[in-house]
Amino acid sequence: MRKESSVNLENEQALETDCPFIFALSLMGKRWKPAILWKMTEGIYRFGEMKRAIPQISEKMLTQHLRELETDGLITRTIYPEMPPRVEYALTELGLSLQPILQQLNDWGENTKKIKSKA
Repeated sequence: MRKESSVNLENEQALETDCPFIFALSLMGKRWKPAILWKMTEGIYRFGEMKRAIPQISEKMLTQHLRELETDGLITRTIYPEMPPRVEYALTELGLSLQPILQQLNDWGENTKKIKSKA
């Protein structure tokens, strides 16, 4: 946790406000959010399905990131009034607009991984 008066925090907030690139990256996050978004381009997921799709993520982190992605308007959370309750997560229109970018990042990662493994 950083103090609210921290210069580092002020700089980060200014960058997110002034620079569209940094703003976009702040929504996508660092490690798990892009992985969640990438998986969700395949369709609707329930929590357990997402956990199995990304087994390295802890339940706590998955819950936290799903909430943040929902707050940021990138995914929707639909609760069905059944017993037991069923909850599904899906990309919003804004989230779907990231699909070509995520595809390009995936392609770049695959190509770079191949190049580096040959070196």
